[in-house]
Amino acid sequence: MVAIADPDEDLVRRVGQGDPAATQTLVARKLPRILALAQRMLGDAVEAEDVAQETLLRAWKQAPRWTPGKARFDTWLHRVALNLCYDRLRRRREIPTETPPDRPDEGPAPDRGLLAAETGARVTSALKRLPDRQREAIVLCHYQEMTNIEAAALMEISVEALESLLSRGRRALRQALSDLVPGAAKGDGR
Repeated sequence: MVAIADPDEDLVRRVGQGDPAATQTLVARKLPRILALAQRMLGDAVEAEDVAQETLLRAWKQAPRWTPGKARFDTWLHRVALNLCYDRLRRRREIPTETPPDRPDEGPAPDRGLLAAETGARVTSALKRLPDRQREAIVLCHYQEMTNIEAAALMEISVEALESLLSRGRRALRQALSDLVPGAAKGDGR
């Protein structure tokens, strides 16, 4: 087995030794990406913060026992965050509610950013409607900026399977958002 180079190895070792500065550095370095991943997977800022906090708590607890060379720490951290997201998504499906939750008023606002906010909300909504694995592939590659090889390894699938998920996910998003792109026709086969 070939040892995997890990840019976080020294930092994780220092966190495991109880170095407060290393812990702060780890949180500052990893929190934004984990929070963004959870937000895009769950579509809920409060739940995303809970997932990010739990992920970093697990990282802190795991740091003293971390064995370098088996996998990159960042890959493990993303896997933990994704698993926590999937746990929450499963719970959502299992708990029926009688009434939908209260939603903030999304009526027109006088500021110039309304169109961008509306477009962002539509993209987020379309992303949430994708099957879980397609959404995970899109989030990892497009929002978390992982390479196809990194995302496939994290998802424990082949690169070809990842590319298939990406293709189907992009096609579904393109169809759901076709009215946002001038001249785009639904089902244009791209």
